[in-house]
Amino acid sequence: MAGKDRRPSADEADLWRKVTGDVKPIPKSTADELPPGRDPLTPATPAKAVSPRRKAKTPCRASVEQPAPPPRRRATPELGHGDAPGVDRRTADSLRKGRTEIEARIDLHGMTQAEAHRALTAFIVGQHEAGRRCVLVVTGKGTWREGGGVLREAVPRWLNQADLRPRLLSFSHAQRKDGGDGALYVLLKRIR
Repeated sequence: MAGKDRRPSADEADLWRKVTGDVKPIPKSTADELPPGRDPLTPATPAKAVSPRRKAKTPCRASVEQPAPPPRRRATPELGHGDAPGVDRRTADSLRKGRTEIEARIDLHGMTQAEAHRALTAFIVGQHEAGRRCVLVVTGKGTWREGGGVLREAVPRWLNQADLRPRLLSFSHAQRKDGGDGALYVLLKRIR
């Protein structure tokens, strides 16, 4: 255990000389001018207060010198019926009007919500991985007692969940010949 009176070893003394070798003492006149208890390395005059408006216009030196943070991945926007961000107008119109070839179908009639959610997820993932573009999801219109159909309301929410939304470009109510309001055309992204 080191005591108060311990002398530094030769290695420690050598290291100390290397560390302090280029240190220069504060000139006597400057040291005498400092008020008692003031650190000589702290600026003598405090920084001027800057108004918030001026501060916003002045670029921060630290932000310029530090590397930029990696770009944040933009959240995929939630889709609604007929929304088609990133899809050209002709493709969006073709989907909405039922002119896009339907390559696969799933009918969720008669399933519980849990069963329908699992089936829809497996179907969309499978069709996307198979390279399909347009699929039909039949939800049914529901009964008057159900208030318009539980699955009809739930499926658009499920399509916007994190496991499915990145695979989709758009969805829209189907035309009457394909189920009308009780079915959805779903446009899947191409696998790159």
